[in-house]
Amino acid sequence: MTTKLHKTKNDLPEASRAKLVELLNSRLVSAIDLQTQAKHAHWNVKGPQFIALHELFDKVAEMAEDAIDEIAERAVQLGGVARGTARIVAKESALKEYALDAVSGAEHVEALSSALAAFGSQTRSAISLADELGDAGTADLFTSITQEADKQLWFVEAHGTAR
Repeated sequence: MTTKLHKTKNDLPEASRAKLVELLNSRLVSAIDLQTQAKHAHWNVKGPQFIALHELFDKVAEMAEDAIDEIAERAVQLGGVARGTARIVAKESALKEYALDAVSGAEHVEALSSALAAFGSQTRSAISLADELGDAGTADLFTSITQEADKQLWFVEAHGTAR
């Protein structure tokens, strides 16, 4: 897909900005998918750890919502369009489908920790790509998002079974 950019006085080269907008949009759809998966877990978890997990999964959704806003706004700052409609997310997210048959806390912990780990990996790889394109601002954004995703992964995994 060719990314058409809006005019901006941002001094990053246009070709780099176009690639960065594509990168940002690829991570945007995964962030939106992560948020909806976390809300699904929040709504549907059952069992003895219900309240702790219900509240934790809402925190994961809030973290994803913050990432969504930051990623989308960065794409627009670079002259692009934030592509985050439900149809685009369903078609383009790199996250696996959530286990819709998950009910117990342990099942949701497994499903959501897998989604968080995949999202963290995707944002981590975006750091070096943004660096290669000469955009320290976008690299820093992805670094911050990765740190938050790793923190939420730690919290969710802490509810799993000990190994």
